[in-house]
Amino acid sequence: MASKHLLLFQITLISLILAVSCFPAHSPIGQLSPYYYDRSCPRLQWIVKSNVWAAFQKDTRIAASLLRLHFHDCIVDGCEGSVLLDDTVDMKGEKNALPNRNSLRGFEVIDAIKADLENFCPFTVSCTDILTLAAREAVYMSGGPYWAVLLGRRDGITASDKSANEQIPSPIEPLDNIVAKFTSKGLELKDVVVLSGGHTIGFAQCFTFKRRLFNFKGSGKPDPTLDTSLLSSLQSTCPNKDASNTNLAPLDSTVDKFDSYYYANLVNNSGLLESDQALIADARAAPLVNSYTTNPTLFYNDFAASMLKLGNVGILTGQSGQIRKQCGSVN
Repeated sequence: MASKHLLLFQITLISLILAVSCFPAHSPIGQLSPYYYDRSCPRLQWIVKSNVWAAFQKDTRIAASLLRLHFHDCIVDGCEGSVLLDDTVDMKGEKNALPNRNSLRGFEVIDAIKADLENFCPFTVSCTDILTLAAREAVYMSGGPYWAVLLGRRDGITASDKSANEQIPSPIEPLDNIVAKFTSKGLELKDVVVLSGGHTIGFAQCFTFKRRLFNFKGSGKPDPTLDTSLLSSLQSTCPNKDASNTNLAPLDSTVDKFDSYYYANLVNNSGLLESDQALIADARAAPLVNSYTTNPTLFYNDFAASMLKLGNVGILTGQSGQIRKQCGSVN
């Protein structure tokens, strides 16, 4: 137990040092701080933790959903809470974009946290910061690393389904395309490999990988790289008919536990999504996959660092944006 606490302390310390030292003080990122709300909303961390914990006790799948919700927010025009906005007469937002429709989950958890915070510290905490904290708590409650989240983001006032359709990586597009989408946000190949490791928890709908099972790239045959025993299991879960498209398959055999087993799956040709399995076939990514397979602590440290980088993409601070009273609509 003592060694576990020491490891968590080291990960938190490393991530905090990275967070406060990597960016110039005059930049938007330099205006963020782990202590941003300590005086204005001292109950913030407890409120987020307790709400995520309550949701996690009812449905462990919510952890992966909150992590994905945060990623889909940040990778589309930056971390400004746009993914939380409902459509309006004048705006088609991200919720119903193709990668998100009938897929993203966890909005009710963010709304519950926001409602509690409005009671204790109204118009103080942004929905974007709530989402960033909730993702950290979700990872930690699943057994993953803990890192010091930088706070002080403000919320955007618009969203775009077009941006979501164009910028969210697809599980069936080439790895080079996915890397390009990351690098356009100031991230890099290493972040692709590390953040893909978030697939150690959660499920995927059959339509996201079904072509690997029956007609891979128009061949009329399954993906030859897919482990045969996994193939048989997936064909049972996802029969070759449209009615199975929304069935769920675990992204990792330890689906509720955040660990490094995801990378072992890739080495064993048991990655569920094409975009996952492509990592071990890439000469640049494979060494990282192999290192995380044998060194879970390295994965935890790198995941915390990459989540910090992700949370700093395209942020709004100072007088930009607003603090929404309700996360689904602008003030």
